[in-house]
Amino acid sequence: MKYLVTDSRDIRYNLALETYLMEHANLDEPILYFYINSPCIILGRYQDAYEEINQDYVKKHNIIITRRTSGGGAVYDDLGNVSFSFITKDDGDSIGNFRKFTDPVIEALHKLGATDAKMAGRNDLQIKSKKFSGNAMKTEKGRMFSHGTLMYDVDLDVIGKALNVPADKIASKGIKSVHSRVTNLKPYFKPEYQDLTIEEFRDTLAKTILGVDDLSDAKEYALDEQTKKAVEQLNQSIFSNWDWIYGKSPKAAIQHRQHFAQGTVDFRITLENGRIKDLKTYGDFFGQKAIDEFEQKLIGVRYDEEAIKDALKDIQISDFFGKIPENAILELLLRQE
Repeated sequence: MKYLVTDSRDIRYNLALETYLMEHANLDEPILYFYINSPCIILGRYQDAYEEINQDYVKKHNIIITRRTSGGGAVYDDLGNVSFSFITKDDGDSIGNFRKFTDPVIEALHKLGATDAKMAGRNDLQIKSKKFSGNAMKTEKGRMFSHGTLMYDVDLDVIGKALNVPADKIASKGIKSVHSRVTNLKPYFKPEYQDLTIEEFRDTLAKTILGVDDLSDAKEYALDEQTKKAVEQLNQSIFSNWDWIYGKSPKAAIQHRQHFAQGTVDFRITLENGRIKDLKTYGDFFGQKAIDEFEQKLIGVRYDEEAIKDALKDIQISDFFGKIPENAILELLLRQE
């Protein structure tokens, strides 16, 4: 396994680098990629920025906003967080198997003293029922990454102020606030690991996962100038692009939202003359195909069960919404309120 650390603290550039590596790097062996970000919010691919973010707060505090290409929910990062990414070939059995990529991380955390750290739910890492890591995946053309966050010493007070977490999502987990659900790892570490800088935490973690005593013994993935230029171009065209981050949300006549065990789905539907004129889909579900393909299938279709089922008969709904049952997606789409 090769190893890469970026000196950038800009989440937009760091995500662009990850995407570029997945699409273009030589993946004869996996790449373990670490990055640290200045204060930022990273939206899941299908989330509505206006509903997930406290716009006034993030503007006042200069918090960077971007959107990743993978699914899942919004997360807040700052300089007390380390993000990791395993970039590799898609062997056909890894998508959805978060444990394959998080088990080495959990093992490393146990050695640092956080012995209660474990996988919980579909994609979270928790300690004593509190989340310290969210994980997501992306696959394309036989290549993939699985990435996640590690809250070492994040400013927890900011999370509840910067993120507007929907009430249905909070209620579904049986808790009363965002703050009560998250924790930092630092207090759970052995005393000798509680005063690490964020870079020292990253490097200690990396050495444990890679099985080396010194990172100079690890196989480094080097970036040439051509790659750096291409990454910056990708950053500007996608991850720093307003349209990618915010998009154009129609003023929907109908909104149907529901939280399932496998993720939240939020349909915004504009109707005209009994037909679907516009459809936007938000949420933190894990589909592997772009949701706009699903949406386009329904533009111009009559808003009734028979017509919608007929329009979708030649696609696999699970390709777009993961493990959420097909009948549940159709019922939500057609819900009458």
